[in-house]
Amino acid sequence: MKTRITELLRIEKPIMQGGMQWIGYAELAAAVSNAGGLGLITALTQPTPQALYDEIRRCHDLTDKPFGINLTTLPSINPPPYDEYRDAAIQAGISVVETSGSNPGVFTSYYQRAGVKVIHKATSVRHALKAASAGVDAIIVDGFECAGHPGEEDIPGLVLIPAVADRVGVPLLAAGGIGDGRGLAAALALGADGIVMGTRFMATREAPIHPDVKRRIVANDERETNLIFRELRNTARVARNSVSEKVVEILRNGGAFEDVRHLVAGARGKRVYETGDLEAGIWWAGLSQVFVRDVPTCRELLDRIVAEAEEIIAGRLSGMIQK
Repeated sequence: MKTRITELLRIEKPIMQGGMQWIGYAELAAAVSNAGGLGLITALTQPTPQALYDEIRRCHDLTDKPFGINLTTLPSINPPPYDEYRDAAIQAGISVVETSGSNPGVFTSYYQRAGVKVIHKATSVRHALKAASAGVDAIIVDGFECAGHPGEEDIPGLVLIPAVADRVGVPLLAAGGIGDGRGLAAALALGADGIVMGTRFMATREAPIHPDVKRRIVANDERETNLIFRELRNTARVARNSVSEKVVEILRNGGAFEDVRHLVAGARGKRVYETGDLEAGIWWAGLSQVFVRDVPTCRELLDRIVAEAEEIIAGRLSGMIQK
């Protein structure tokens, strides 16, 4: 397939791996890039900027294809050294950065002067317009169906993707609720130039998480998620388990963040991925679980998705047109 995204990122397939905490390591990023998509290393999974530099150099040893990093910057009382992570990534030779969480105008020109393409994630039309005005190279349109933070406006992709496509001129990637070739074909029809998947890449051979997590994603359907932090206006979609149910209950009954801090600690989520104990903490999953039925390699997955999308576009849909 040839789209504005494949041309911008110099990739073969218009498919990008999302940034995923405790999952986006060099092995997965390289596997996605070697399969023709764009893999991402999750910057803040690495404990220090130097560790990120080393992880990027390790990824260069695993692929000669383009890959990037995800670096989310959020306001915090004691934030990580975002500038040092940014500089380490540039020095290590990334070609793309996925950004989110703050105004992209603060850092876009800095990356671009270093030859790095900036792709900013937006969960609303107004955020997409702000990113476009900041000069980003592309925008990810993150629908309400996604894992992670879908924003507070609850707009699903079927509406949000074309709404953004109508208003901005930069290439678009659609994210949220996409897990197969039907999602790619639909995203292209709605005005996007490619797709981003997170949950679907968790259930691949190369994803560095416990097999029991992958098996649960395969078994789950679209109902097996919870929206936590709604009352705090920091909504996050996570897998449904006893921990996320407890967080929802506490906050719904008037609790504060301090009342759930011990339940949502990142170390507990990391333990889920490492041990396969699905009740150890909060872990991420989106509605696209319903489309996950196996655990293929990244190459098998990307080849299948593109083939399905091509068949839908050139076969099923074109066959509906009466001449």
